[in-house]
Amino acid sequence: MFKSKYVLFALATALVGTTAAAQDNPWQIRARALGVLPDESADLSVGTAPLGGDVSIDDSLVPELDISYFFNENLSAELILGVTPHDVTATSVAAVGGADVDIGDVWLLPPTLTLQYHFNAGGKFRPYVGAGLNYTIFFDEDAGPVADSIDYDPSFGGALQVGLDVDMDGEPGGWLFNVDVKKIWINTDVTVDFTTALGATVNADVDINPTVVGVGFGYKY
Repeated sequence: MFKSKYVLFALATALVGTTAAAQDNPWQIRARALGVLPDESADLSVGTAPLGGDVSIDDSLVPELDISYFFNENLSAELILGVTPHDVTATSVAAVGGADVDIGDVWLLPPTLTLQYHFNAGGKFRPYVGAGLNYTIFFDEDAGPVADSIDYDPSFGGALQVGLDVDMDGEPGGWLFNVDVKKIWINTDVTVDFTTALGATVNADVDINPTVVGVGFGYKY
């Protein structure tokens, strides 16, 4: 009889411990659709001589995965993972009579790490704010029909965000709906080889600085 009570007590303790551990699990994962909306500008030059003109970078809609770790119910770190393709055009280029020049397309890998503060922890509606850092790598560059080649330097910059998690099942963990808006500062030095077409290499100091709007679902373990 004593042994049976001891076994029951041990099982009950294990179950309580398992439940507490599940509620205290610090990990959260989300999948979102992102609209990446560049706020671009550029200074173009040949050597040290200003060239005139600007740059246009198109918007992009991509899937994204992010992983969060909660230090406590209010404070978390979020890592955002995804890639985004963009078409790039040099606009109003003085060297070609103010015409636009297609300079191809490029993919961006912009992992962003933010530190977040969550309000109304445990409530149905849980807004948050965040700030962090972004490191962007450019790859699979296509120089387009005019340039001979194009090269983008990596970028390191800041990021700010505001968002809202909505609890969907009333559990401490479980499913949630998410809306998130970020401002990411991305700057790159671009070298465009126009030797064949213009007999020159064009340098561009390009600010991309996208606003990133995300909508999706997540799961808090």
